[in-house]
Amino acid sequence: MTTGLVWDERYFWYDFGDSRSLFGAHPHIQPGSHIETPESKRRILNLLAASGLLAQMRELRPSPVGAGDLCLVHDEAYVESVRTLSASGGGSLGPGVPVPAGGYELAALAVGGTRRALDAVLRAEVDNAYALVRPPGHHAERDHGMGLCIFANVAVATKLAMRDHGLRRLAIVDWDAHHGNGTESAFYEDPSVLTLSIHQDMVIPGRGAVCDAGRGVGEGYNINIPLPPGSGTGAYLAAIDRVIAPALRRFRPELILVASGLDACASDPTARMLLLSDSYRFMTARLLELAGELCGGRLVISHEGGYDPTATPFCALAILETMTGIRTGVQDPFGPLREEELAGHQRLQPHQEAVIAQAEALLGTPRCAQQTS
Repeated sequence: MTTGLVWDERYFWYDFGDSRSLFGAHPHIQPGSHIETPESKRRILNLLAASGLLAQMRELRPSPVGAGDLCLVHDEAYVESVRTLSASGGGSLGPGVPVPAGGYELAALAVGGTRRALDAVLRAEVDNAYALVRPPGHHAERDHGMGLCIFANVAVATKLAMRDHGLRRLAIVDWDAHHGNGTESAFYEDPSVLTLSIHQDMVIPGRGAVCDAGRGVGEGYNINIPLPPGSGTGAYLAAIDRVIAPALRRFRPELILVASGLDACASDPTARMLLLSDSYRFMTARLLELAGELCGGRLVISHEGGYDPTATPFCALAILETMTGIRTGVQDPFGPLREEELAGHQRLQPHQEAVIAQAEALLGTPRCAQQTS
C-alpha cells in the first residue's frame, strides 16, 4: 500500500501573531504565545522522519489554488479582502482571523495541499494520502474567516475534485473536537456531499446540533454527533460504528475525506475530550476498512487542529501507521490502549450513549444519506 504525504515548509511560516489576536488585539490582554504555532505540525513531520515512516511514504508537493477556485466556496469580495490585507503587510479580519504579510498565498497553498492529496488518490498515484497543511480551514465560512481558518481547505478541495474528476458522491468525516461549521455550511443544501461531524458539544456555540441535518434537497445529508465533554475512545468508536458507518454504507461515496483535527486528544488545551493516539489508530482503521468496502480504498485525510506539541505528533503517527500498514515500534509515552479492555473513563458512558442514540435515530428518516444518482 502506498500512502502519500503532502507537506511544504512554507506551511510552517504562517504567522498567527501573539495570543491577543484571538480577541482582536484586546488592549488589556498581556501579549503571549499564540495557541496556533507551527510547532505541533513541524513535530509531526519530524517524528515521521525519526521513526523511519516518512521514508516509506510518497511525498507530494502542493501548489496554491487560484482565486477562482476559492470562489467555488467563498465570496469574491472576501477572497479579495484577504489578498489585499496580505499584500499590504497584514493585519486582522476579526478575532481569530489574523492575516500576516504573504498569508493569502500560504492559505491558498493549504487549500492546494488538500487538493493535491485528492488528486493523487483519484489518479491512482497513491492508495491513500494525508495532507499536513496549515493554516486549518474547516471553520471558514463563505464570507468570513473564523477560528484560525482563512479558507475552507476541505470544502474548496472537495468542489475542485468533484468538478475535475467527475465525482457524483463524496463523504466528509470531521473528527476535530470543534464543529466544522464552515464545511457544513458549504454543503448544507447539497445531496452530493455527505457531511458527518463528531465533535465536542457547544465548543462552537449554536452550531453542530443533532437537529441540524441539512436543508432543502440537502436534508438528511448533514449528520452531527455532538458528544459531551469528557468523551473518550468508546464514545467515538460507537459514533463511527452506529452512525457514521451505516450512513456511509447507505450513501456509497466514491471517496472519503477526513477533516483530521487532533484536538480531541486528552491533553489538548482547546477542548475537553479524552482520546489518545491509539484512539485515532482505531478510528482510522475503521474508516480505512469502510473506504475499502465502499470506494476502492480511496481515503484522504487533511489536517485541521491539534495544539499540544508533545502529544499531537503521536496521534498523527498512529493515523499514518494505520494508513501505511507499517508499525514503526515507536511507543507513545502517554500510554497504549486496548480496544477490548478500555479503562472506565474511556468506555461509552450513558450520557454519551444518549447523544449517539439521537443521531442514530436520524438514520431511520426516509431522506437521510440516501445514495444520489
